[in-house]
Amino acid sequence: MSDFDNLSIKPIERGKKGRDRDDWGVDYLTVSDSDAAFILGKGGRTKEKIARVSGAKLDMNEREGQSRLEIRGTALERRKTLKYVKCVMAQRVGPVHVEDNDEDDDLTLVEVPTECIGFVTGKQGNFLRTMEDEWGVIMFFAEFRGPRSAQEAGGVEKLAMFGPKMGRRGAELKVLSAIEQKIRGYCTKHLKDTLCDEEWGTDLRWLPDDMLSYALGKKGLTRKKLARASGCIVEYVGNVVHMSGNRRQRERAREYLDWLFKQLDGPVHVDIERRNDASVVDVPTACVGYVTGNRRETLGKMEEEWGVLMFFLDSFKDDRREHRAIERLAIFGPERARRGAELKVMSAVEAKEPGCFTRGVREKRSQKHWGTDTLLLSDTELAYALGRGGTTRRKLARASGCIIEFLGHVAFMAGTKIERQRARRYCDWLLSQRSGGVTIEGASSMDDCQVVHVPQNCMGHIAGNRGANLRQLEEETGTYCFFARDGREAALRTTEEEAVMEAEVTEAEVTEVVAKVMAVAVAVVADLQTTAVVAVDLLITVVDVGVTVADLLQEEVEDMEGMTIVALRRLVEAGMTIVVVVMITAVDPAPVNAADIGCSGNTEVLNLIDYLPRMKLSPV
Repeated sequence: MSDFDNLSIKPIERGKKGRDRDDWGVDYLTVSDSDAAFILGKGGRTKEKIARVSGAKLDMNEREGQSRLEIRGTALERRKTLKYVKCVMAQRVGPVHVEDNDEDDDLTLVEVPTECIGFVTGKQGNFLRTMEDEWGVIMFFAEFRGPRSAQEAGGVEKLAMFGPKMGRRGAELKVLSAIEQKIRGYCTKHLKDTLCDEEWGTDLRWLPDDMLSYALGKKGLTRKKLARASGCIVEYVGNVVHMSGNRRQRERAREYLDWLFKQLDGPVHVDIERRNDASVVDVPTACVGYVTGNRRETLGKMEEEWGVLMFFLDSFKDDRREHRAIERLAIFGPERARRGAELKVMSAVEAKEPGCFTRGVREKRSQKHWGTDTLLLSDTELAYALGRGGTTRRKLARASGCIIEFLGHVAFMAGTKIERQRARRYCDWLLSQRSGGVTIEGASSMDDCQVVHVPQNCMGHIAGNRGANLRQLEEETGTYCFFARDGREAALRTTEEEAVMEAEVTEAEVTEVVAKVMAVAVAVVADLQTTAVVAVDLLITVVDVGVTVADLLQEEVEDMEGMTIVALRRLVEAGMTIVVVVMITAVDPAPVNAADIGCSGNTEVLNLIDYLPRMKLSPV
């Protein structure tokens, strides 16, 4: 059984980040193995849910053969956690009892008719779990210890919801919507249009059926868009729109809903200049269809991605400098979301009309707390920083927390000053990988960097085929991962080695080293003696004597461009081995003529003499 009456409480060290409050501490709760499994839940989801709702940090450890739950947080967070854990564990043995004298202001009770319980719960509790994940609450049916209502005696059960006010209200309206769907008029028959006078409350508005379907949108996307843009909870219970939040959030939700319906009659007029929740993008008339998309598909995707409301205003103007007509696209929502959507629109216009937003743009570093930096990129840098399907750009944006969008050859980075600094640093590291390895000074001391030391023989396994494992890890965790040298490691090179690396390369040295490389290639091809060779490409790498060619091929060693002749010569003198992998294109089964290969090799030598001295040093 669980030991709720004998908690061991141990104060933790004060004065550290987030721990300088007088009531901060740690509680230990000893539980049975079966209770521990129930508290953890499948994949640890129940423990994570309790931690998210209570705000405390939870860890389940085993000590002296017993499972022990460690709870870290303020006194209120720890008290809430113990209450939630007790309720979760009580579900294993019978009904959960909820007191009516709760003092934590974290409980909402909803009366659910008996015939709707299965509908509200869902198959295997899936509907309740979905609402918990969406709104960050804990929900379960419970027995309420307090005055019984008249309805309760007539076949109603209590659904308890624990969590913050916004989350509880969102989940409550979701449940009421489900009940109304099952029993028409149960929740709405006495409701009418209402404007709440309190700072935090709920406004109501009745909608006819045709307007309701338009305000809901396909799969509820329009409702979600209105909610995210306004910051208000927007839920439809039958034909009644419930808008819950503070007074400003409700006001915006009502305005956005009105503008939505006005668009049915044509362009909408809004006084943008006096609003702090709006941005405007001037879109050339020739690009309006491209930005909007078929049946507003493109604009809808941008609204869904950034959580904003977008539509063209009824005002037009002429761009006299460019001799073209301009239409004004209004974007409503939080500042960060508006800026992301704005840059997305600008990028689409730039793709249609190059130079529209980037003509004359220079590199810039804003000194404001919130602002936008610009970075100019070459063709090859742009392709590398964008990645296939924009995956690299999105990866850098998630890892840095900064909005990153490419307009032509200009990277726009919008966010706080720290976010922009991170984005620029990550871009620099990314582009540095094109010409070799990255050396990071003081990586261990960076607050946004975690260093993991990987043995050299495990690097291929960690990276995966063409870096697939690392890319998957980045996608799952929202991080930016790559192999790099620490600045201390790079400093181990001696002054003599640096001098050799920087020495000028003579043509004689080039000819000597390349001739040796080609001799190896000729010998490999001659040993094959199976096909006529049309082309020979050399993949040159440098390895320790103990590494075999088979190992290299298994790890998919790629062309080590950037290896200078001086580096090759120095490594050979130091006892390293140059391994040449020959890629052969064959079209004729005729026997190999080693002399012909040698002639071909001489031609390759001449080409390499011109090419190799211009290479830079790459890491092994």
